Amino acid sequence: MTDTQLMQAALDEARVAAALGEVPVGAVVAREGQIIARAHNLREQGKNATYHAELLAIDAACKALGGWRLWQCELFVTLEPCPMCSGAILNSRLRRVVYGAADPKAGCCGGLTDLFALPFNHHPVIESGLLAEESQALLQEFFAGLRRKRQAQKEARRAARAAESNPNPKGESPWQETSF
Repeated sequence: MTDTQLMQAALDEARVAAALGEVPVGAVVAREGQIIARAHNLREQGKNATYHAELLAIDAACKALGGWRLWQCELFVTLEPCPMCSGAILNSRLRRVVYGAADPKAGCCGGLTDLFALPFNHHPVIESGLLAEESQALLQEFFAGLRRKRQAQKEARRAARAAESNPNPKGESPWQETSF
């Protein structure tokens, strides 16, 4: 498979995450162009802060290959890795990391900081921007949907409070006299 095909597979994983209500990040670990492992974010489903796509894919690759050293492997991920995932990349000895969208708020491959510029004993090749527009669009659509949902919930709460404060929505006085 080509780099673009591998990133498309990561994007497919990101779409699965979005369908589950997870932040749409997907990752694929490949060796010699063949997918060894794939994963998507599962933090909400798993109620676990470490269930990032990269960590889950690295874990699955280690299990598939029977060892923790992934020096012959490459990681394709839709979003620039965070500090936690960057640490796992270093420790698993991945040969190369290719990511789509930059993350200026938490990215550690140059977005916010560059952990790979530090004098660690391993330095993977880092490549950015592959299918970045598709990766970014998926994230933007997801977060726009969350904002719309929160706004609708806010408006529903406001309407419920208004209904509670006005028990007679027709404007009738509860003290009106009735003729018999």
